[in-house]
Amino acid sequence: MVGGGGGGEQAGIGQELRAADPAANKREFVVNVESSCSFSLNSDSHLLTPRNSAFFVPPPPPTTTTTQPKERGRWETVVLAYKTLGVVFGGLVTSPLYVYPSMPLKSPSEQDYLGIYSIMFWTLTLIGVVKYTSIALKADDQGEGGTFALYSLLCRNMNIGVLSSKQVQTNSSFSHPVLHEGIENKSRLEIFFERSIVARRALLFIAMLGTCMLIGDGMLTPAISVLSAMEGIRAPFPSVSKSSVEALSAVVLVVLFLLQKFGTSRVSFMFSPIMGAWTLCTPLVGIYSIIQHYPSIFKALSPHYIFHFFWRNGKEGWLLLGGTVLCITGSEALFADLGHFNRSSIQIAFLLTIYPSLVLTYAGQTAYLIKNPNDHDDGFYKFIPTTIYWPIFIIATLAAVVASQSLISATFSVIKQSVILDYFPRVKVVHTSSNKEGEVYSPEVNYILMILCVAVILIFGDGKNIGNAFGVVVSLVMLITTILLTLVMIMIWRTPPWLVAIYLFTFFTMEGVYSSAVLSKIPEGGWIPFAISFILAFIMFGWFYGRQKKIEYELTHKIDLGRLGLLLSEPGIQRVPGLCFFYSNIQDGLTPILGHYIKNMKSLHKVTIFTTLRYLLVPKVAAHERIVVNKLGLEGIYGCVIQYGYADSLNLGGDDIVSQVTDSLQGYLQNCSRCLTSEHHEVQEEISAFEEAKLAGVVHIRGKTRFYIGKNCSWFERSMLAFYEFMHSNCRSALPALGVPPPHRIEVGMLYEA
Repeated sequence: MVGGGGGGEQAGIGQELRAADPAANKREFVVNVESSCSFSLNSDSHLLTPRNSAFFVPPPPPTTTTTQPKERGRWETVVLAYKTLGVVFGGLVTSPLYVYPSMPLKSPSEQDYLGIYSIMFWTLTLIGVVKYTSIALKADDQGEGGTFALYSLLCRNMNIGVLSSKQVQTNSSFSHPVLHEGIENKSRLEIFFERSIVARRALLFIAMLGTCMLIGDGMLTPAISVLSAMEGIRAPFPSVSKSSVEALSAVVLVVLFLLQKFGTSRVSFMFSPIMGAWTLCTPLVGIYSIIQHYPSIFKALSPHYIFHFFWRNGKEGWLLLGGTVLCITGSEALFADLGHFNRSSIQIAFLLTIYPSLVLTYAGQTAYLIKNPNDHDDGFYKFIPTTIYWPIFIIATLAAVVASQSLISATFSVIKQSVILDYFPRVKVVHTSSNKEGEVYSPEVNYILMILCVAVILIFGDGKNIGNAFGVVVSLVMLITTILLTLVMIMIWRTPPWLVAIYLFTFFTMEGVYSSAVLSKIPEGGWIPFAISFILAFIMFGWFYGRQKKIEYELTHKIDLGRLGLLLSEPGIQRVPGLCFFYSNIQDGLTPILGHYIKNMKSLHKVTIFTTLRYLLVPKVAAHERIVVNKLGLEGIYGCVIQYGYADSLNLGGDDIVSQVTDSLQGYLQNCSRCLTSEHHEVQEEISAFEEAKLAGVVHIRGKTRFYIGKNCSWFERSMLAFYEFMHSNCRSALPALGVPPPHRIEVGMLYEA
């Protein structure tokens, strides 16, 4: 893993995660030390056996396995499916609140409404059931979903990342088997991507754009959902001003965002009954409306109504797609929220509750509007019977709040993925569940979203303008997901070409037509997500560009054990008393900051432990697997990997860390003496030297690097690196808090020449 300089520049968490193979717990893995003594760690028995090698390789990531009865597993899936109602499907199932009001209808006829309902039915069926529920949910990346997860999946399985294969292999202790299998059977598309840096950069840009659009979706969904629900109060009370509705909506949103810190599980368990009531009530009202107003509404399921609709309305019908597409809004959250739940629970909830509910609700709305064609500006509340108006209004308001949760949770997920993969500045990510890695919360992102949501409501107010912006986000995110899924089908799943062709033609055509319609709405509010996405994409690209420059520098200037030996043998270099923890993220070599430190300080501590912190996709790392140590072949030089899961706390205290590493090293040296012919007293001398160094004083050294932007840099490099340095100086440190006392910390600064 390559860090941007020293232990504090943890650039390589993404490579660690991509390298981590959860299936590795059943295979033997080599822990290399000096050439005369090496061990392999078998995770089944945790016994040390001799091997031969030359450098340090960390052990496989530990995994947690549980055996449960099938009945319990099924029950847990049902419970998870229930919880998804409160998180995943909020935006999708509340779309009837604003779909018809967002359409610029002009004297619509019965045939027009039948055509619109037919479009919505087939959009929900093809995109919701076929694309997302049946296909996209299978394309997860270690349990995570979303556009960036698809990009990560492609990069982990193929050599199509922006980093070259040599760099990836250098930074990773593991290799994904697909990366090296079937070299002769590569598709032409894969070969094209591997050879073309322009194509790889374009793919990265598409993934970044999809991520930024989804974040924009997370800002617009709460705004339009809550505002549309609150508009219902003006029907019985016309005296209530529009500004009052906007202010009330803003207050509701602020409360919602303040609840996020309690975690998705608690929020979803509280919200799921609300969404269960909404999902049940609206289709019942829909059935009543169908019987009361237009019992033959389901004849519109025939696709010929779609063709007649466009034949009659031409360009006007095409423009109406900008509102129709909102019927599938929130479908991307179905995929992006995968990390918070699992595939089966989402599929069960969608197919058995959400999909039937939407089909019946839209049918009931359309049946009412056929008999009352001019009520489309308030297409939801007008079709609610007077006797149950207030109960439905209360449920709708609460459901709109819940709808916001789906995209807020999805935003947290994609931000976490982007930070882990090192495509976004480091922000605080809190794991709110001890047994679900994907359940996260980011305070900074949460409050920024809250401010933006409130600003959208107070500045734009009109639901139609927000709907125009919303349509742009929904259609473009779906289109990007279709493109990335096509690449996954071709290059990873090896899907037959004729099936890929059918998939691509169907969904690219459908979503392309939707996108062309919503892009015409840019002057009418559609510019909002573009502005937000552009700013976010600029931040992501600037961060990515700076990290790439640091990776290139460190790969070029890394220090191996041979060079370290030469540095220590130079005249004037002293080994001073004491124990030093030198934090580094490079596993195939040592950070360039080490050479910078030795040349300028003319010394190195008698006992130096090069320490790497390693994040694993498991809840907790067992105590006997937490610290892995080895000897690197030079006197007093050791390697140490501290492994931690997402539910582990690293606030161990400086003395606690020193004691744990000392105990691990002593055990390691004793095991080493048993497998070699070394005399026992030699090991005891080494242990004594270690204890003396510890008593002399302990210091923790980490690197802090900056770019030196020379005169030879182009204006583009100057501007991008200056922007990166600004972000880097204001983002969180990548080195988790280890509880090291400030007097024991040293930061070594170094300038990397751009």
